[in-house]
Amino acid sequence: MNLLITGVTIADPNSKFNKQKCDVRVEQGKLIAIDSKLSPGKGETVFDGAGMILSPGFFDLNCSVGDPGFETREDIDTATATAAAGGFTGLAVLPDTKPVVHSKGEVAYIINKAKGNLVDVLPLGAISQHLEGKELAELYDMQEAGAIAFSEGNKPIADDGFMSRALQYAKGVGCLLMVYPENKSIAGKSQINESKNSVLLGMKGVPALAEEMQISRDIFLATYHDARLHISNISTAGSVALLKKAKKDGLKITADVAAHNLVFTEELLSDFDSNYKVKPPLRGKADVKALLAGLKDGVIDAISSQHRPHEIEFKNVEFEIAAYGIIALQTVLPLLLKACLDASQIAEKLAINPRTILGMTAPVIEKGAEANFTVYHPTEEWIFNAANNLSKSANSPLLNQKLTGKVKLVYNNKQSQSYG
Repeated sequence: MNLLITGVTIADPNSKFNKQKCDVRVEQGKLIAIDSKLSPGKGETVFDGAGMILSPGFFDLNCSVGDPGFETREDIDTATATAAAGGFTGLAVLPDTKPVVHSKGEVAYIINKAKGNLVDVLPLGAISQHLEGKELAELYDMQEAGAIAFSEGNKPIADDGFMSRALQYAKGVGCLLMVYPENKSIAGKSQINESKNSVLLGMKGVPALAEEMQISRDIFLATYHDARLHISNISTAGSVALLKKAKKDGLKITADVAAHNLVFTEELLSDFDSNYKVKPPLRGKADVKALLAGLKDGVIDAISSQHRPHEIEFKNVEFEIAAYGIIALQTVLPLLLKACLDASQIAEKLAINPRTILGMTAPVIEKGAEANFTVYHPTEEWIFNAANNLSKSANSPLLNQKLTGKVKLVYNNKQSQSYG
């Protein structure tokens, strides 16, 4: 399909057209013309982009998909459909499936299952066998089979010696480890942020210390091995300060934050709504302020969805026994707009930097480039409800709420999908 997008504003810090209003022509999967005014060609589909933003396609660093083994939560088809509706043209999917993605066979399964999709699906292999944090998984073999990086999902690596060996091995084979920062011996079985609010609610709290101690350990180990490391889903002001110093010292450390941790705060837990139960927990307003500042000054490199689909029986229960996580792929953009990020910041943190962290080439909005982009309307209001929720799961506190910021068109792999 040949496509002409008219009157759209480009948001791509790597493009000479950044912040300019342009017409964009797409033919055979390439951006063949970008200009202030282009005339429609014969048989060309025209998309009116007035008032809209065209960004490089979003890429998610932290997405849980149930396939294989937990397809009742989410399979590859529903995950990619949900991702596209949220503006994502690429996903890094976690290894927390059944079986765990800890050998080349599981990596090959995911790659083959997602082949030919509009949304690129890139497997993250497990760092340890069975996600047990004891024996290294087949990192080299998985990397050769197509694993883009390695993660334990929301399971922290408790053993210091194992983490040291994993970093040493990863450096040797040139791969990236992505770790979740939590000291389990400090966090215990606590489920919400430790604060006056946790005392008021009568629940044990997870102190910021649990996250910050783990980050400190990982910084020491990464320094010792001179190794690359990515820290996923940071949530505290103290973590931002630690990362700021690490970057100032020239360490090869990157980090991301979940979109909901930039907007939601612990006060939302007052009625024990399990849809707000996430890991790391929602923190205080001072933490949110520090996270936003960290994004804007480059300490935090990227934003992730932390998409965690669950069956209803795991969320519609008492708060203490409910599973952690929310579905998020379709609601990341509205949350970032609510957090007052501008179009260039969204493109940098949600499209460009996630790919750069993984050693990929980020799409660029330039003449002759491969077409991989998202078009969204930053002020359009819509209701997120059962009719337009494309996930198999419904564990979101934003269902049936009015949101601002809607994805209108995505294009990748010579395929497009538009949304009314």
